[in-house]
Formats: sequence, structure tokens, C-alpha cells
Amino acid sequence: MLVGLAEIAIFFAAFAGMEGFAWVMHRHVMHGALWCWHRSHHVKHEGVFELNDLFAVVFAAPAILCIWLGMHVSAWFLPIGLGITAYGATYFFFHDGLVHRRFPAPIDGNKGFWRARVQAHRLHHAVATKDGCVSFGFLWVRPIRELKAKLSLVKH
Repeated sequence: MLVGLAEIAIFFAAFAGMEGFAWVMHRHVMHGALWCWHRSHHVKHEGVFELNDLFAVVFAAPAILCIWLGMHVSAWFLPIGLGITAYGATYFFFHDGLVHRRFPAPIDGNKGFWRARVQAHRLHHAVATKDGCVSFGFLWVRPIRELKAKLSLVKH
């Protein structure tokens, strides 16, 4: 199977679209109705896993479905599933490796492209409640100066 420009474009569109989806889910679901799962990620806990890890399983389902559909129904679903999977893998590497150090990451998160993203996520964790957090995104983050200013307003 040859991969054409359309499939590559769909892959990158799915990858990029996941940023918006992730922001909405993080802001309105994880810090909303399913805070009961996500809370485990904002407080100290014992053990390797936290209840929040269930989100990875839930969010993997659409990718698995699209890959299956791409293999058995229509090839157009495959680049969507692969784009979602690539975003999830990148997020896992960033979030669990670089930020939370759940495993050794082979790059330095305090340099280059990743620095602002790591800082923004750490500012997100400056608040241990579901309200008052800043920075719900992952790849696209607001300037750190702006996040700190917004966070200082919330804390007062």
C-alpha cells in the first residue's frame, strides 16, 4: 500500500486535531465530571499507577477503532487512527516521561521546544483542586509569563 499526500495530510490533521480535543477533555471533563479519576493525578499517591491512568485506556479506544476500520472497512480511517495514536504516544512520552518522570526520558525537558511545555504543565499542577488551574493544553501553551500572572490572580 502506497501512502499518498492525502493520507499524510489526514494523519497530521488527526494529530493536530487531538490537541484541541485534549484541551477540551482536560478542561471540561477531567477537571469536571470525571475529576474523581483525575484528582489522583493532582495529589501525592503511592504506587506506580493512579486512577487517572484509566484515561489512557478510554482515549485509546477511538484510535483502536479507527485503525481496525482502516484495516477492514475503509483505508481512510487508518491515517486518522495512526494520527491519534501518534499524539497519544507523544503525550505519554512528554507527560509521563519529561514532566512527571515516571520513566527516564532520553531528552532534556528543560531545553528547547519542551521547556515551555514542561513549565506550563508544572504550573497546571500548582493547584491541587479541579478549579483554578491554568494550562490545559500540551503542544500549544500560552506564554509562561501569562500563565504565572493568571495563576497568581487565582491564588489571591
